[in-house]
Amino acid sequence: MPESLPRNDPRPKVRLFLEQALGAGQHVPLTQDQAHYLGNVLRLTDGAEIAVFNGTQGEWRARIDQLGKRGGTVVCVDPVAPQRDPPDLWLIFAPIKKARTDFIVEKAVELGAARILPVQTDFTNSERIRRDRLQAHAIEAAEQSAGTFVPEVSELQPLSRLLSGWPEGRALWWADEGLAGADATGLADPAPPPAAILIGPEGGFSPAERARLTALPFIRRLSLGPRILRADTAAVAALTLWQARHGDWG
Repeated sequence: MPESLPRNDPRPKVRLFLEQALGAGQHVPLTQDQAHYLGNVLRLTDGAEIAVFNGTQGEWRARIDQLGKRGGTVVCVDPVAPQRDPPDLWLIFAPIKKARTDFIVEKAVELGAARILPVQTDFTNSERIRRDRLQAHAIEAAEQSAGTFVPEVSELQPLSRLLSGWPEGRALWWADEGLAGADATGLADPAPPPAAILIGPEGGFSPAERARLTALPFIRRLSLGPRILRADTAAVAALTLWQARHGDWG
């Protein structure tokens, strides 16, 4: 829960994600951890101003009303930034080592993913994830990046199940390591949201998975340049390419 806004920004520099509704004069409770962070880590006291957001109502200026050992409250004062949702872009990836999976979630939030979906593949290193911990990382990334939207981190599911129930009309960009060295494929084509990006595990997809992906009508194969990238690097590169071409960076 860091101080994230530039020092010349007139808005409060401390930002917290709250799950409750926000509105002028609204008293909003703080969790024990949030109260501890504000009072004991940042040494803030009653009356100090912070910024709060809940993912749907933009950012609000709030005043600390009370801090205690078991929690506290803040009072919403006025809105300071409108709600801004990212494009309808999903990031689908196979979990890797813990710290690098955390990195993927953090950067996906910063780069504007609307939903984050971990999947189990034939070569996935991790057989389970702590979804609640990854969701907490997503919240922290939104607090750090001055975002007002927090993407959902879904439960781990088999890639085959996700593909079987794929929603109609959503293009799936497959970052295919088999295209390393080829020109970027498809990014110049019209592909507005909804869309998704698929990043494979360390070691890539199995032959059976590659055959299935190649045959799917909604797949768009994407090259990420002349070198094979690590999974966490590939996620950042693919999100950046899509946002620069089709997203909200313009």
